[in-house]
Amino acid sequence: MKTIEKARLDTRLPKEQKDFFEYAASIAGYRTLTEFVIVSIQEKAKKIVEDHNKIISSKKDQDIFFNELINPSKPNKALKSAASRFKKLNKNELSY
Repeated sequence: MKTIEKARLDTRLPKEQKDFFEYAASIAGYRTLTEFVIVSIQEKAKKIVEDHNKIISSKKDQDIFFNELINPSKPNKALKSAASRFKKLNKNELSY
């Protein structure tokens, strides 16, 4: 059986804020304030990381896209074949 290493997270906050968090936790059905805090922090952290990764992916995709515009690759066999089929299909549509 694998043991999970635990770490502690301490924070100081105003009593009013703690009472408010406890109230929210009880409404939401959490057994403890700790459970509520951990779930809430986990959800927020996951969203931040996902948003960050989208930005990084978008930046990477932009770099790839603009690099291809500036330094286009030569068409491969599949692309040439697709272009040929496209021209044949559209040749019939353009004829009046």
